[in-house]
Amino acid sequence: MDYDIIYIGSGNAAWQGGRFLRKAGLKILIVEESLFGGACANRGCNSKALLDAPYEIKALADNFKDVGISGNIEVNWSDLMKLKQQRIAGMSKFLNGKFKEYDLDVAHGKGVIVDEHTVQVNDKQYTTEKIVICTGLKPVIPDIPGKEYLHDSTDYLDIAELPKHAVIIGAGFVGMEFASILAEAGHEADVIIRGDMALKYFHQPYVQRVIEILEKKNIRFHFNETVTEVIKDDSVVINNPTAKVLNVENSMNSDEFLRDPQAKIDNKAYENGFKVILKSGKSITGDYVVAAMGREANVEDIGLENVGLTYTKNGIKVNGHLQTEVPNIYASGDVADTGIAKLVTVAIHHSKYLAKELLGEADEIKYPVVPAVAYTIPRIATVGVPAYVGYESDDYDVHTIKYGKSYSLELKNDPTAEAKVIVDKDLNIVGAEIYAADAENVANMFAFIINKKITLEELDDMIYAFPSSSSVCLYKLHNIHYKF
Repeated sequence: MDYDIIYIGSGNAAWQGGRFLRKAGLKILIVEESLFGGACANRGCNSKALLDAPYEIKALADNFKDVGISGNIEVNWSDLMKLKQQRIAGMSKFLNGKFKEYDLDVAHGKGVIVDEHTVQVNDKQYTTEKIVICTGLKPVIPDIPGKEYLHDSTDYLDIAELPKHAVIIGAGFVGMEFASILAEAGHEADVIIRGDMALKYFHQPYVQRVIEILEKKNIRFHFNETVTEVIKDDSVVINNPTAKVLNVENSMNSDEFLRDPQAKIDNKAYENGFKVILKSGKSITGDYVVAAMGREANVEDIGLENVGLTYTKNGIKVNGHLQTEVPNIYASGDVADTGIAKLVTVAIHHSKYLAKELLGEADEIKYPVVPAVAYTIPRIATVGVPAYVGYESDDYDVHTIKYGKSYSLELKNDPTAEAKVIVDKDLNIVGAEIYAADAENVANMFAFIINKKITLEELDDMIYAFPSSSSVCLYKLHNIHYKF
């Protein structure tokens, strides 16, 4: 055999564990047809973090508008995009260097499984004892007329200028996070949702709060609607909020237009205008249409049929050892259908577990509680037992911690930060829902508490850095402990 293990895909689901296997003496090959590091490194998490941060800062600064901060903070998307492109451009090269440092072999091209022990890359075949499929997910693009006009998350994370009026199909992570950026930028969007909930895996009262904030900033929501067609319409006039004349056609002969002909240019009829047709018969117009309808298994044309493997949109079915129905073939990360949230943190957990499994050092995989965050503005996070289960079950109680109203957080002038803390009958914390600007950090705190089974009494005996949102939230937990 040429290799002990071949990974098809080079993201966190592969190399995080592959380096430990190589250190243990196994010969490893990583196959990648695109950029080293996969989606998160090059087209997802890292890009989103860079592009989102200035708008997060702007929203925080707005809390002090007219009470300490005057004027408007404006984010220059073009300059921000240049920064993002500079930072991300070297990511694949950097990871290729790390692979060399870890002594991992690489092959650039599409990996196709020929049989249980053979992977073909371009015109060369490699033999291996075991294969690990780490090809991740790809955006869902609906098969409708005009689908060629739809953009996905990769596109908008690399767009030169923000659209003035986007139409967003879907209200999951991608749709809601993009809507938050557009809202903070002062632009418009229509969000089309097939069902009756946005961010359905998150605490709905907190989701509703985010929706209300977005609606006040020209983001409109259309529930229980389905897109049937997208039509390119050059006559679509996009309402530019910076233009002095908002409707060109009705102002062509006006004195205002004659005094300021630039207004027509600012509010031009975009050549890339689009009309989005809904099943209800309604239509929505915009200058950019995003398909944010979730992601599905990225396994087309990698030879699964050659070894008798099947898959669904959720991925390749695996057992508790991340093993597929073919004993020497495994799946790791988002492409593995495990029933666990498809997050980069879970992919890393898979990869490190699988290294131990392939070395014969692991039992069945176990998952700690997994915090998930919607990077809307403000953020929403969830970890452990969700609040709706707490409300519906006699085994739990749900406590509301309004830590944003504490005097310490007046430093941020935001009284809305809040958490729902779910405890069992022994007052052990088993879950939390968080609504706050820094919800991701508070969620990590609760993940640590839940995973390590730290009791309320133990938390109350600790000393924390103050002032901070986490310290105030932790301090207020003693109300549960002492039943105040």
